[in-house]
Amino acid sequence: MNIFNILFFVLIFSFILFHSNALNVTHDSRSIIIDGNHKIILSGSIHYPRSTAQMWPDLIRKAKEGGLDAVETYVFWNAHEPARRQYDFNGNHDIIRFLKTIQDQGLYAILRIGPYTCAEWNYGGFPVWLHNMPEVSLRTKNDVFMNEMKNFTTLIVDMVKKEKLFASQGGNIILAQVENEYGNVMDPYGDDGKSYINWCAQMADSLDIGVPWIMCQQAAAPKPMLETCNGWYCDEYKPKDPNTPKMWTENWTGWFKSWGGADPLRTPEDLAYSVARFFQKGGTLQNYYMYHGGTNFGRTSGGPYITTTYDYNAPLDEYGNLNQPKWGHLKQLHDVLHSIEHTLTNGDIINEKLSNLVMATIYQTKEKSSCFLSNTNTKIDANVNFGGIKFFVPAWSISILLDCREEAYNTAKVSTQTSLMVKKLNKAEDEPSSLKWTWRPELIESASVQGRGDVSLNKIVDQKDMANDASDYLWYMTSIDVAKNDPMLNGTVTLRVNDTGHVLHAFFNGEYIGSQWSKYGNNNVTYVFERNINLSLGKNLISLLSVTIGFKNYGPMFDLVGAGITSPIELVLNKNVVKDLSSNKWTYKVGLNGISNKFFDIDCASKSSSKWVSDPIPIYRNFTWYKTTFKAPLENKPVVVDLLGLGKGMAWVNGHNLGRYWPSYIADKQLCKTKTCDYRGRYSNSKCVSKCGEPTQRWYHVPRSFLKDGENTLVLFEEFGGNPSGVQFQTVEIGSICINTHEGKEVKLSCQDRPISKIKFASFGSPQGVCGSFDKSEYDSKVDALSILEKECVGKESCSFKITEDKFGTPSCEVKKLAVEAVCEDFTF
Repeated sequence: MNIFNILFFVLIFSFILFHSNALNVTHDSRSIIIDGNHKIILSGSIHYPRSTAQMWPDLIRKAKEGGLDAVETYVFWNAHEPARRQYDFNGNHDIIRFLKTIQDQGLYAILRIGPYTCAEWNYGGFPVWLHNMPEVSLRTKNDVFMNEMKNFTTLIVDMVKKEKLFASQGGNIILAQVENEYGNVMDPYGDDGKSYINWCAQMADSLDIGVPWIMCQQAAAPKPMLETCNGWYCDEYKPKDPNTPKMWTENWTGWFKSWGGADPLRTPEDLAYSVARFFQKGGTLQNYYMYHGGTNFGRTSGGPYITTTYDYNAPLDEYGNLNQPKWGHLKQLHDVLHSIEHTLTNGDIINEKLSNLVMATIYQTKEKSSCFLSNTNTKIDANVNFGGIKFFVPAWSISILLDCREEAYNTAKVSTQTSLMVKKLNKAEDEPSSLKWTWRPELIESASVQGRGDVSLNKIVDQKDMANDASDYLWYMTSIDVAKNDPMLNGTVTLRVNDTGHVLHAFFNGEYIGSQWSKYGNNNVTYVFERNINLSLGKNLISLLSVTIGFKNYGPMFDLVGAGITSPIELVLNKNVVKDLSSNKWTYKVGLNGISNKFFDIDCASKSSSKWVSDPIPIYRNFTWYKTTFKAPLENKPVVVDLLGLGKGMAWVNGHNLGRYWPSYIADKQLCKTKTCDYRGRYSNSKCVSKCGEPTQRWYHVPRSFLKDGENTLVLFEEFGGNPSGVQFQTVEIGSICINTHEGKEVKLSCQDRPISKIKFASFGSPQGVCGSFDKSEYDSKVDALSILEKECVGKESCSFKITEDKFGTPSCEVKKLAVEAVCEDFTF
């Protein structure tokens, strides 16, 4: 055999081997079918740009350990194509590396190309240059937009195909999504909207990826697209096509935060209830949005007014830690659901009403059966007889019975530990107790005093049109000539500016005259800025600095919502004579001097070090740059920087943009209506909120990959004026851990990589309170549970035990719960 024949044989053999490993992904009305196996899919959203590439393996490993089958992610157009036909797939934008990391962990992937994402991401993931193209209309029948959308979608598909990542090629991507939640906003687009969504389906189908395409929130999606549901609950959702499996692409694990808003919490009991209820009622695929939320680094947060943190109260917190008990409670549910996968996808379904409160659903095959007992009442617990056996089903809960005889799981009975996370001071060797700062001013005189800019027009322009999303900051400048006989020279004159809800700083003849911004909850995000000014004879200069905080990301025609200053801008004499300045000659300048000259960049900062002044350090001075050095905290715990005391601005560590900060924005006290959180009843983003009256966000994530050995540099741009003296770097770790659950449960206490140093509380019976504030009751067992657990747990990283009366004694009450709080060892150096 000659060399040509040998190579030909190898190529043919490799071709056959490759295609024999390809996954055939189809569906029926009950399941996703992968290589002939009927499956339910449990998935979780992790957005690659909201974490760092170094975090991906650990996040995905924890998702797999948590019982997930798949990871779902959006593709962010504006991240990958920041300028037209200029692409970025490096570092945290390396989507292929992210998908391969998922594959390496043995998980499936769901690729939501969109390319509109929403996701509380700036401008919904659209690049602003797209908005500024001539003759373009977004998300509708428009050739300019559709050509650009097709170009980007095809680019992503071709990249994925090249790496053979679709299941049809032997990869792990089992579903792809085109468009996103269009059905919610489709009506205002009329017939052109219908034509557009049909075009989306045809365009996607023509890309021939070999796996199904989905469209979320798109009732009666055009063939061959499969529709899916988004929301806090999707158990009642039914696809319009009865042959489409019941899929839930976004089960919201909590909610995002806005500046001025409170901390949202969705309880593990309610989240688990929503998942169990979905599968009780025929669900096929369920995805947590978010499973890990992460951080809106740089200028990526949308809204407007979405915070830098995107923690979302997800099972993995912003820093990648397990959010316990949510992560563990869901893991137990996933394990149970996987154990009954065959009956869920192949069994006959029987529904049986047990009482006014409780419904039984039986999934039965010839070999075995699995059952759900659901109590949908929001207040009344139920005791029911099912199959001759008594079951206690708490209000707003679901019990899963593996063999329809023994309860394997109940959504309201949380037996997983609660972990109380704490912030601890930087333990770096020789790190001083306070940081030493240098500073320099932001040079605003060329705009505020001289009115010098780059572009002049005889009109007011939208900030998106002028700044093209290159910066949060845009100067609007104009001058007024006042003659001797002008009545405004001697009267009371008010400068009146209409704004679209972000921040405005105003200067008149070089003097700062005030700032204003929209308040939390102002859905129209508009306001009117008014200040009295004293006009001078001759030339007068008005300089307005407009600041955006993320462009709108959702709603019909959201792309057309204005940003920055809008017409009219007026001078008002004695409250009734109005002079409209809108058609004046306006000069515009994008950005700020310090950002354009990269004061935050380590190399640039070192070259101009002589311009940074050590003493005295000004405080509460607006438009000021601060710089300091620090050593990275020891160990490998997640790092945060505490910016309490500052006003508003941006922060950089070693040139990496941590995002916008605004600790001076206090969460509205009126938002926290109740102190207690009842998991029972339907969830909404206003339920179970906390931390009202506190800074909306005080702590800012500093990924370990941003840090280096030796000296690190922190640079702050302070826009409002604040005091940097309290800035501290700290680590996030487990402080104490708790168990509070019923007799018969096998439980585990774990400090992860540190020993348990102390049992702070332990009692069996009906102990009161919550983790961090337990108290004994008079009915508790007299057996010293604390001493028992000290012997079994102290000094170990984890300990497991079963809660029994034999072990902990007999309490003098019907309630038999064990409450434990243990402290994790605090290493000192």
